[in-house]
Amino acid sequence: MTMGGILKTAIVAAGLAVSASALTAAPLLSTEVYVGKLELPWDMAWLKDGTMFFTEKCKGLSVRMPNGTINKLHGLGGTSGYNSSSADLFCDGQAGMMGVAVDPSFDSNRYLYVYSSSKLNDKLGNRVMRFKVNDEKTQVSDRTDIVGDIGYKPKASKHPFGGPGAHNGGRIRFSPGDGFLYVTTGDNHLGTGPQSPTYIGGKVLRIDRDGKAAPGNKPPAGFDPRIYTYGHRNPQGIAFRPGDNRPFTAENGPWHSDEVTALENGGNAGWDPRPNMAGRKDCPDDYCGYSPNQMGAMEPAKRAAFMPMTDLKTYPKAMKPAWNNTGLSQGMFCNTFLSGSKWKDWDGQMIVGYSGIGIHGTAVGNRLDALKISPDGLKATRTQVSWPTATGRFRGCSQGPDGDLYVALEDQGNIIRVTPQ
Repeated sequence: MTMGGILKTAIVAAGLAVSASALTAAPLLSTEVYVGKLELPWDMAWLKDGTMFFTEKCKGLSVRMPNGTINKLHGLGGTSGYNSSSADLFCDGQAGMMGVAVDPSFDSNRYLYVYSSSKLNDKLGNRVMRFKVNDEKTQVSDRTDIVGDIGYKPKASKHPFGGPGAHNGGRIRFSPGDGFLYVTTGDNHLGTGPQSPTYIGGKVLRIDRDGKAAPGNKPPAGFDPRIYTYGHRNPQGIAFRPGDNRPFTAENGPWHSDEVTALENGGNAGWDPRPNMAGRKDCPDDYCGYSPNQMGAMEPAKRAAFMPMTDLKTYPKAMKPAWNNTGLSQGMFCNTFLSGSKWKDWDGQMIVGYSGIGIHGTAVGNRLDALKISPDGLKATRTQVSWPTATGRFRGCSQGPDGDLYVALEDQGNIIRVTPQ
């Protein structure tokens, strides 16, 4: 059966025997290719009528109309076939055109937001741009850069995955609760970045549609007022829990401890890869994020003791993760909450996607997990999704207005529709 065919499977808990009652409470899934033949699909955003905007990291922004027509809206510099493009936008390594979000008032203002790497005015960085979409959804105009100072790694360093553009963050989402835009940024392999009060890397921002700090943000004194949380490594997932709209990040770890964390306004996520602190000495390029023995094999627990993802000894009030992938790092990159009775026991649970690093003896782990998170956000139980066809690097995940789950497999070039039966 081809990738585009309909495939069905029961969902079972990873490594555990599943009772008949548990099987009946879990949904059966069918999967199909919703959009194929893409190049590094990264993110998706929806209108209520089923219109889906999506990004390809090294290509640009497009839209799939409800009838299946694809309109290529805005490309990176040097691309072709798009209605418009920006010469300053580029991709390199982990960086490029990434997150996309629809304004909650789209019907009246036509605003769409995109996170992308840029070299505007010969300055490398990341930007959040606002566009206006025409009525036919065939073109965008009126580019306005509402955030222009997000950090970027400009040159290679002696670290794993150490090329330019590393740890680039990039997910953007509007909260259905407060209506503000949340922006995740990576630490850019800069040791001082996550705990810095002014460097916009290793942070989650909360801003309005013009890029100004949301009223009510509570960062520590002296911090940029746009900062909602800080002390992050490379959060590339953010989602809001149905019911209380609490934000949760999904974040990939340093050879250990992929983390899902419930955010607290003004909170510290506890990542601090600076040298010469917390018992550490000098580290390559002043970044201890993969230490010790950063290029060689080592037990994840020993790495975590030396360079914790959430350093509760140094920062005892840091936000505690609900889930740390049983102490492993397998490239957790996206998250979304499922809602609707057709998801049965998964109604209200979080889906997280992994890209499967598979190094130093760690299992590749290209997969989706369903997490049942406690009301206080401090605990979670995991059910592993038995994917019915060839797995890949799950880069994006989103619930569509039809209630189905949509996932972007960047290495396969597909956006997959997942329907519960």
